[in-house]
Amino acid sequence: MTAIKHALQRDIFTPNDERLLSIVNVCKAGKKKRNCFLCATVTTERPVQVNVVKVKKSDKGDFYKRQTAWALRDLAVVDAKDAVKENPEFDLHFDKVYKWVASSTVEKNTFISCIWKLNQRYLRKKIDFINVSSQLLEESVPSGENQSVAGGDEEAVDEYQELNAREEQDIEIMMEGCEYAISNAEAFAEKLSRELQVLDGANIQSIMASEKQVNILMKLLDEALKEVDQIELKLSSYEEMLQSVKDQMDQISESNHLIHLSNTNNVKLLSEIEFLVNHMDLAKGHIKALQEGDLTSSRGIEACTNAADALLQCMNVALRPGHDMLHAVKQQQQRFSDLREQFARRLASHLNSVFVQQGHDQSSTLAQHSAELTLPNHHPFHRDLLRYAKLMEWLKNTDYGKYEGLTKNYMDYLSRLYEREIKDFFEVAKIKMTGTTREGKKFATLPRKESAVKQETESLHGSSGKLTGSTSSLNKLSVQSSGNRRSQSSSLLDMGNMSASDLDVADRTKFDKIFEQVLSELEPLCLAEQDFISKFFKLQQHQSTSGTTTSEVEEMDGVALSRSYTSGVPQTISSEKDMIRQMMTKIFRCIEPELNNLIALGDKIDSFNSLYMLVKMSHHVWTAQNVDPASFLSTTLGNVLVTVKRNFDKCISNQMKQMDEVKISKKSKVGILPFVAEFEEFAALAESIFKNAERRGDLDKAYTKLIRAVFISVEKVANESQKTPRDVVMMENFHHIFATLSRLKISCLEAEKKEAKQKYTDHLQSYVIYSLGQPLEKLNHFFEGVEARVAQGIREEEVSYQLAFNKQELRKVIKEYPGKEVKKGLDNLYKKVDKHLCEEENLLQVVWHSMQDEFIRQYKHFEGLIARCYPGSGITMEFTIQDILDYCSSIAQSH
Repeated sequence: MTAIKHALQRDIFTPNDERLLSIVNVCKAGKKKRNCFLCATVTTERPVQVNVVKVKKSDKGDFYKRQTAWALRDLAVVDAKDAVKENPEFDLHFDKVYKWVASSTVEKNTFISCIWKLNQRYLRKKIDFINVSSQLLEESVPSGENQSVAGGDEEAVDEYQELNAREEQDIEIMMEGCEYAISNAEAFAEKLSRELQVLDGANIQSIMASEKQVNILMKLLDEALKEVDQIELKLSSYEEMLQSVKDQMDQISESNHLIHLSNTNNVKLLSEIEFLVNHMDLAKGHIKALQEGDLTSSRGIEACTNAADALLQCMNVALRPGHDMLHAVKQQQQRFSDLREQFARRLASHLNSVFVQQGHDQSSTLAQHSAELTLPNHHPFHRDLLRYAKLMEWLKNTDYGKYEGLTKNYMDYLSRLYEREIKDFFEVAKIKMTGTTREGKKFATLPRKESAVKQETESLHGSSGKLTGSTSSLNKLSVQSSGNRRSQSSSLLDMGNMSASDLDVADRTKFDKIFEQVLSELEPLCLAEQDFISKFFKLQQHQSTSGTTTSEVEEMDGVALSRSYTSGVPQTISSEKDMIRQMMTKIFRCIEPELNNLIALGDKIDSFNSLYMLVKMSHHVWTAQNVDPASFLSTTLGNVLVTVKRNFDKCISNQMKQMDEVKISKKSKVGILPFVAEFEEFAALAESIFKNAERRGDLDKAYTKLIRAVFISVEKVANESQKTPRDVVMMENFHHIFATLSRLKISCLEAEKKEAKQKYTDHLQSYVIYSLGQPLEKLNHFFEGVEARVAQGIREEEVSYQLAFNKQELRKVIKEYPGKEVKKGLDNLYKKVDKHLCEEENLLQVVWHSMQDEFIRQYKHFEGLIARCYPGSGITMEFTIQDILDYCSSIAQSH
């Protein structure tokens, strides 16, 4: 192994400026026995680098090659497998685990010991050694004088120094003196060894010759020892003296410690007393303000507020451990509690008085607003009360029971006050809607059922004289009052309205303005009160809440509206936001019923008012939800919007129902059906109301339902008509529907507009053909026979040879229809058509022109048959197309 070590040092490591410290012959565990060497090396240059190198013997020759090298700093763990039993296996943990089997346990232990020493010296114990015998590691640790020996090769590495220039020169001179110094190194080494022995002998003789000097030196050492003994005696006496001084200094130090401890305790006691005095002493001025302060003036309120804050600070001071056991502290705390209780009672009593006084003051202002559609302004009252906002916050933090009592009293007083104001406000609104007469006011104030019965009775009596089946023109329908459409027996909206005097567009506009003013007055009132409650009672309006509130969601045509439960079971207030909503609900509990009553009244006056109310209420709900979707105003208006939407749906349903129940007169012509005119009025009104409205989708759905019902009802009436032909009823009414839809340009009814146009065109053509019939009846029968012969296979030019269809028979038939007879027939036809058609739709000339075209078509057909079947005969009709045009024009002008 020594020869291998020298060979490796010479061939591999010396050229790389490395020094080999330890070597072990190993092979990989579990594989074919292919031996290699693991070498521990250090560099000869500083800084020293320590490596573990794998060296393998070449297969092609007797030399070694360097295969792999790892830096020792990358070695994490050395695992010897067993610290007790001899085991040649061991693992080295670099970037991965390398498992080795040494040729002998001794070599393995030597190699691990070398790694341990290098770890101790260069890596500061970075590597972990596991399953390694502690005895092996202890033997590897050098101590005392043996450190240089135990250190072995590592220290040799550290002590290795290069030859300086002088030493190199001396060696060169010495080697020049010997001829075989280079050629025979062994002989040169033996020569140097002999010379060294000679020098060692000379040195020994020199030492023996200096024995006399040694004896003198020993004598001097004995004298020095005596001097040392004397010095030790003096030092002992000095030590005894210093010991007495030490005892005295210890006594002084202990005394100083006691004094310092006493001073420290006094400072701490003073600090505790100052803390209690500074934090638990309430100024006399504050005590006087709490006991006798003026709660009516601004200065007095400010003094009471400052005193209350100071009292709260004194009561909430964080006492240090043990303070609560002091008698003086307990007395002061009791005094603070008494002051707090006394001031809380005084504050609550004063605010209750303010609430009561506010009710009396506001009642005196109700008379001023009785004739105007405005609500009293509560801003002065809110402004006065907001001066107490900080005191309310103090009361909320110190005595929640009294704070809660004040909250309840405020809600009780204000709810009664607002109830009077709002009811009077709605009475004024109802009077303005129904008229300022006493009778109207009496209707508005009657109980709901009694008022409805009375109104329906008077409406029936007032309209009984108007129940006729006549139909007015479209132009009159657009400007006449809505009473004309209600006066007809087939009217859609004759639903027992409020009075016999019917409403026109101006009345509806007036209702719309009143309803908008009602909502515009209620919104700022509710918002101002909610803002005041939040500020006065110190409740957060926009706080995110984690609790859940009991609510239900009602969906109406795809629009979700939240409706809060107001059941008798008390609900847990999960947040201050819920508390605001509950307070607002109690204070304004009459708003929703009053709004519903007003809506019912508006619907009773005119069911079309539900269109105005739906648009206005939707806009206000949308505005309120943008501000706060869960607020009282948003919830209340949302609930009322549900009622308005139901009334709107009811209005549409009633129109459809009355279309089904419509009856027509058997003695008079039908003309434009009442519900067709009503649909035109409804659509025109709705388009003006719903322009840019948020609830356009509801109107589109209503349009679709109504137009379908109109189509069905028109066909039903046309089928039942006895006086007027079915085609005339269909033609006139679908022409009117088409004209209405074209004028209003309702996008959702484009398909229905096309359908109406198609039905109008089809029934116009059907009526023309039916009414025109066969104006040249005999001639028509003659040519039908001609066409029949041709159909049987007879050639057209041979038809004239048939006995019944010869030229003589043709001339005979033609002579029966001179121009005078044709004109007379057309005149009778014109009178018949004029009798069938109504004046409102003005379709007479359209129909007459269509009949003229149809007659000319028949004439051209006869002329064609004569030309084909009787060629060269010179037979023609006794009138021409121009004669037909002149006859038709003359007849139209004469009528």
